[in-house]
Amino acid sequence: MPSLQVAVEDPNSSSSNCGEGYSCSYTNSISWVDARDEKHPEMTLPLPMELDPQVVFERMFGSGATPAVRSARMKQTNSILDSVMGELGGLKKNLGESDKRTLDQYTENLREIERRLDLAKNASGVLPNGQSEPQGIPSTYEEHIKLHYKLIALGFQADVTRVATLLGARDLTGASYPLPKGELFPDGGTSPSYHGGSHHADNPVNIQKYALIGRYHVWKMAEFAQLLKSIPDGDGNLLDHSLILYGTNMGNSNQHQHYDVPHIMVGGAGGKLKGGRQINFERKTHTTGMMLLSVLDMFDIRKTNGVPYESYGDSHEVVKEGDGRLPKLV
Repeated sequence: MPSLQVAVEDPNSSSSNCGEGYSCSYTNSISWVDARDEKHPEMTLPLPMELDPQVVFERMFGSGATPAVRSARMKQTNSILDSVMGELGGLKKNLGESDKRTLDQYTENLREIERRLDLAKNASGVLPNGQSEPQGIPSTYEEHIKLHYKLIALGFQADVTRVATLLGARDLTGASYPLPKGELFPDGGTSPSYHGGSHHADNPVNIQKYALIGRYHVWKMAEFAQLLKSIPDGDGNLLDHSLILYGTNMGNSNQHQHYDVPHIMVGGAGGKLKGGRQINFERKTHTTGMMLLSVLDMFDIRKTNGVPYESYGDSHEVVKEGDGRLPKLV
């Protein structure tokens, strides 16, 4: 699969109110595909974000080319792997001990995914507005995002895809999150609503409460990083050979500032990224586009004619020296 796009919040939940005068395409998706040609030199198209983990799983591992065939298979009681267990057993005879363990781990991971999807599908939860819960979608945010992260890790492990995007929350979401009492959240409880908390009026107390939401989401991302780290891959693990780019859409959300946006990078990127650093720049001097252009370089992503990209988004919109890349990163 060229890429995998998943979301944890229904794009239709607030599609009629996207704010800032922009098309709702910018809040319904954070993954875009280059569709430019001679007649449309600037055209890029948003890719749909899939909410249902069941659909994601079927796309990656489900047998059958049509929805009817896939639906019939899901009614079976046997695991998706049962039909190929004989082949897997024959394959293991010719593998070394390390590869056997890798295959066993992969098989168990698939079974765990199926088990969790089945639990989610059979849940009888009811949404606040009285509608029945969509089939295959977990009833809690916590389980939903964990399941998507697990599917992304499986996609990387099996080399089904090498690029995945997860939309953890929409721009105008009013969602709140449970904060389990402990080291990360000493007071426990529930976070403020995302959108309401973002308008903190630059009040230090409100900013501290709003920061709990960021801490919660980074905590979930860290669990994903640990998952990748636990999966062997070549001469290291999946985290060594991957890059997690975690970000937001604003700098100061209270003022709707679209510059000085913070980002976190986790992973070795195949030896191209050194961790344990915080890189700061003067305000309004470096853009997110510069960072993304540097990420393209990390993975040696070039144009179809083999030439490196000269710019990406707003990478050349500020006055600066250099070639549009982000200094000090690589």
